[in-house]
Amino acid sequence: MLAMTFRGNASRGANQRVQTSTGAGRQPQGGGAGGLLALPLLLGGGGGGTILVILLLWFLFSGGLGGGGGQQSQTQGQYQSQGDYNLEHCDTEGAANEHVDCRAAATVISVDDVWSRVLPEQANVDYRQPGMHIFQGDVTTGCGYATAATGPFYCPRDETAYLDVTFFDELHKLGGSSGPLAQMYATAHEMGHHIQQLEGTLGLSDYKNPGEDSAAVAIELQADCYAGLWAHYAEQDGALEPITQQQLDDAIQTAQAIGDDNIQRRSGGEVDPDAWTHGSSEQRGQAFLSGYETGKMSACDTLNRGVYNG
Repeated sequence: MLAMTFRGNASRGANQRVQTSTGAGRQPQGGGAGGLLALPLLLGGGGGGTILVILLLWFLFSGGLGGGGGQQSQTQGQYQSQGDYNLEHCDTEGAANEHVDCRAAATVISVDDVWSRVLPEQANVDYRQPGMHIFQGDVTTGCGYATAATGPFYCPRDETAYLDVTFFDELHKLGGSSGPLAQMYATAHEMGHHIQQLEGTLGLSDYKNPGEDSAAVAIELQADCYAGLWAHYAEQDGALEPITQQQLDDAIQTAQAIGDDNIQRRSGGEVDPDAWTHGSSEQRGQAFLSGYETGKMSACDTLNRGVYNG
C-alpha cells in the first residue's frame, strides 16, 4: 500500500467535481506505452516526447496551434458520469490514499484551493476552475479523440485535463515512481497548463519548433514548477501530510524519468537537444523542486516575463 499523503477525506465530492467515462474500446492493461513515443514521431519530433503531451492532440486533430477557440469548461457540480464508472467510492475516509483515481481527484480539489488564492495574489489573474475528466479506455475531447495510450493531457479548447489512471503503470516502466506524490505531480502538471491558459501564455508553446531553448520547453518546465508550487502550499495548508524526503525524491525521480533525454535513450536513439519539447531530466526535476521550495510564481518564470508579485 502506498504511504499516506492526503489528510482526512480529501476526495469527498469527487463525483461532483470530476467527470468520468468509460470508452467503448477499452485498452488492455499496460497497453499504453506506445503512445508515449508515437505522438512526437507523428509530429516529426524525433523522439522528444513524454507524457503530459499538452497540445499535441490539438496538432493532430485541428491542424495546428494558436487561438483559444472552443467552449469554456463545465463548472463544478455540473458533471455527469458516463457509463458504469464513477467516483462514488472516493467519498469514504482515506480513499485519496487508497485509490489512484481518488488521489487524482483529490489533487484537483486541492489545486482549486491553492490556485484560487495564489494566482490572484502573485499574478493578478482571477482563477477559473478547469475541468477534470478521468476516463477508461478512450474519450472524445474538445481537442479530438484520445485513448489511454495518449497519457495525461490538457485541452485548452474545453479547458479540461484528461487522464486514464492506468497511465501510472506505464510511467513506472519509464523509470518513474509509483509513489503518491509522484502521481499527484503528473496531475498537478496538467493543472499547471490551465494556469498558463488563464495567464494567456499557453499558446506560446510551439511544437513545430522544438529545441532546448524553445518556447515549448519553457512552457513545460513552468508547468513542472507550478506542480511543485502546488505541493508547497498543499503541505503548508495541511491538505497533505508533511512531505517526506522519500516522497519528494519520488516526485523528482518521476519528473526526471520523463525528461526528453531519458525518453530518447529509452526509445533507442541518441540524445538530441534540438528535438526537445519538454526539457531534460535535470531541468524537469529542478523545475519541480524550485516551485516546491519557494512557493513563488516568480521562481517558475521560465518565459522571463517578470510580471509576478511573488
